[in-house]
Amino acid sequence: MTVATQGDLSTLTSKELHQLIVNKDISVMELVELFLNRIKQYDPQLNAYITVVQDKARAQAIEVDNKIRSGELNHPLAGVPYALKDLFCTKGILTSCGSKMLSNFISPYDATVYDKLNQAGAVLLGKVNMDEFAMGSSNENSYYGAVANPWDLSRIPGGSSGGSAAAVAAGLAAYSLGSDTGGSVRQPASYCGISSIKPTYGRISRYGMTAYASSLDQCGPMARSAEDMALILQTISGFDVRDSTSANVPVPDYSATLNEPLTGLRIGIPKEFFADGLDADVAKVINEAVEQFKRLGATVKEVSLPNSHLSVAAYYVIAPAEASANLSRFDGVRFGHSCDAPTNLQDLYERSRWEGFGDEVKRRIVIGTYALSSGYYDAYYLKAQKIRRLIKNDFVAAFNDVDVLMGPVTPTTAFKIGEKSDDPIAMYLGDIYTLPISLAGVPAVSIPVGFSDNLPVGLQIIGDYFNEAKLLNVAHSYQQVTDWHRQSPSQFTGA
Repeated sequence: MTVATQGDLSTLTSKELHQLIVNKDISVMELVELFLNRIKQYDPQLNAYITVVQDKARAQAIEVDNKIRSGELNHPLAGVPYALKDLFCTKGILTSCGSKMLSNFISPYDATVYDKLNQAGAVLLGKVNMDEFAMGSSNENSYYGAVANPWDLSRIPGGSSGGSAAAVAAGLAAYSLGSDTGGSVRQPASYCGISSIKPTYGRISRYGMTAYASSLDQCGPMARSAEDMALILQTISGFDVRDSTSANVPVPDYSATLNEPLTGLRIGIPKEFFADGLDADVAKVINEAVEQFKRLGATVKEVSLPNSHLSVAAYYVIAPAEASANLSRFDGVRFGHSCDAPTNLQDLYERSRWEGFGDEVKRRIVIGTYALSSGYYDAYYLKAQKIRRLIKNDFVAAFNDVDVLMGPVTPTTAFKIGEKSDDPIAMYLGDIYTLPISLAGVPAVSIPVGFSDNLPVGLQIIGDYFNEAKLLNVAHSYQQVTDWHRQSPSQFTGA
């Protein structure tokens, strides 16, 4: 391979890379070495990776190469190198959740999604950076430092799956798995100019995915194209007896319906998503994308999600409440960080948590504990759950009239690192278009549809429950007539 060829390979989709392997244009080992070299060269600028598993990746590459050549393995992701957000448990590999609390935790078992990708022959390159315990919208809350946006190193990549998005956008992994609690695969995908999908709650097993808010968390693929997302989602979806929140519903062949025509597709535009607060340039890019769907045969009408403005308030009661319960397991006794020389059990608990958790995690634990406390449960948590039901009802009503909803992922493009660090409320409001979807549990994708001031803008396409196939079809159809998903930051397209 020439140097130019190596640079070109890093911008190919997972499907294209697998085809090169099948055609014997490149071996799995050569492809893994290419990505490992790119991580070594470029990651110091991005800080996307927490752990790189070089030896394991090389050993797996040899094994997968042999299986592909012998005909034993023919999965469409076989041999394709990927990255995992560092909250998925991986046996024998650090799983830190971006926290000092778990900076020494080596999982004794594998997450279901990791196990499924191993069976498919996908090659893990390493674990990527994230907001601590997935709490954040900018990837500035990591114990391992902030991640930079490949399009502008002075800006955030989004969060909490910022490392996942930056790694794919910069060509340091062919795809990645992130997690989405309130928008954490869609928002960073939008900021970094890649594609992502948050599936219906329950579509993918949460077994082995460290919990933030159990009724909201979902694993989500982050990739270069809708076609890649279909392959990944097909691989990792399905019922899991080890996860009580896993939905026992059939998994369709997502690739089989990608090319269905969009003639007659009914698109709803939520008027609440285009009110005050949306940047004018972002709105212009979104509207241009909607016009493209009209040219593909879709019809468009305005709809209303009247309770969506309550989503930020409801989310920041429900999610912290669940976090306060989930994070109580980190007590300095069983695993994770433990303070030195505790004087008694109370001191062990208090100092281990004080030393192990960062400021944003502490803030959300306190909020959640308060909301669940005696005398405040009905006033805050119960009321937030009632609002959540109203938000869900809004989506159910909307999907009686339209097939999908479309709108912005975020109100603005990526902001400067440090710009909102001292204003948590401003940070929280950046998720105003993603939170309603998470609270309702419906699926949504983010795809790149243009730029504003040389920064990517993402379009959010929202679907009905367990209708990910339609979302992927809509996204893929758009990507067949545009090339926004083929754009890569120029400073990372070299060897």
